[in-house]
Amino acid sequence: MKPTATSKKISSSEPVTIHSPLSSAADLDPLIQLIGDSKYVLLGEASHGTHEYYIWRTAISKRLIEEKGFSFIAVEGDWPDCYQVNRFVKSYPDAPVKVTDLLKKFNRWPTWMWSNWEIAALAEWLKNHNLHLEDHHKAGFYGLDVYSLYESLDNMLKYLSTEDPEAAEYVKSAIHCFEPFHGDDHKHPGNISKICKEKVKALLLQIKSKLPGYDKDREAPLNTEQNAYVALNAEKYYSDMLSFGSNSWNIRDMHMADTLERLMKFHGKNAKAIIWEHNTHIGDARATDMKDDGLLNIGQILREKHQSDGVVLVGLGSYKGTVVAGPKWGAPMKIMEVPEAREDSIEAMLHNESATNRLIISEKQKGVYRKSIPHRAIGVVYNPEREHWGNYVPSIMAERYDAFLFFDETKALHPIHTAPDKSETPETYPFGM
Repeated sequence: MKPTATSKKISSSEPVTIHSPLSSAADLDPLIQLIGDSKYVLLGEASHGTHEYYIWRTAISKRLIEEKGFSFIAVEGDWPDCYQVNRFVKSYPDAPVKVTDLLKKFNRWPTWMWSNWEIAALAEWLKNHNLHLEDHHKAGFYGLDVYSLYESLDNMLKYLSTEDPEAAEYVKSAIHCFEPFHGDDHKHPGNISKICKEKVKALLLQIKSKLPGYDKDREAPLNTEQNAYVALNAEKYYSDMLSFGSNSWNIRDMHMADTLERLMKFHGKNAKAIIWEHNTHIGDARATDMKDDGLLNIGQILREKHQSDGVVLVGLGSYKGTVVAGPKWGAPMKIMEVPEAREDSIEAMLHNESATNRLIISEKQKGVYRKSIPHRAIGVVYNPEREHWGNYVPSIMAERYDAFLFFDETKALHPIHTAPDKSETPETYPFGM
């Protein structure tokens, strides 16, 4: 996405937004009403390291699961790691007793995205919610992302070595192909692409032909098939990225959308999905400059394919605060200052109207909300000094989202890999959630 130049402050003559105050879970009523019987609810975030985004997505998710029977939460995380969280929240026999023991195993940078106290609290709530439900009614937790090439291959090998030794040989062949680069996805070379691609294709075909026999538990076929798809699409993703192709973004989002389709099929005709991803994935790409570069995302894909089933896109953003991020890829995480939003942005406009948190329903908005306006997007790599020339995506807010949660000031997430400050317990259960 292209950085945009700083322009003048939004004119005070522009219409103010119509909004609802946001201080408790009850204030989400207009959003719950908007969602209605929709089957897909996508919850965004303007960064991967902001406390408020996680706890408010938790508040929304809890209401959707309790009041509307949503089937699962699917996140911008790796399938193998998140699948272990899924087994924890459903109390499978092999699941660990403590969720923190599980989340500490999330070792792919940025570890803090899912290894944090806010997610620990959500997982504990899901487990308690599921405790007395039948297996097919338990709410799940899954990862949609494509990065876990080696972990997915390793997981398949462990399972198939006893369940299907013939298929395990296909896994071994694929692992052998990638062996020289094992443990460092970013060194996967394009020149072995053709050989490895054929091996993972053969693996997937073998797995699909044997799925009915993988009946160790009801989710074993789903897990095995998904790991095979991760291996196939991760190979495509890394090959494109490292050959300086321009399609890696689309490969990744199409993989996430296809994974969601498999999850919906597994959970049956009445399945409903909650998706947690960055705004750049869930906000309709057609309402941003992403479309100029030929980029799409899961929000656009779902609207195009499933609008008749109900698709609600919810963005989240803030004016200032602190965030957990890294100064470069793989660097130690830091708590960084998020400066006040630039003067021509939607965040500044909302702050200037009122320095309060609120819920905005897009269909009620006029004025700048229906024009292209800079909208902040912070990644896992962040440099606050570049804030005012980068980190903003030109967006038509009313078309990008169906609703937007604005927070005037936010604070950093609480990673599990960093000992929490004992003087301030992480506020993972606000307003009685």
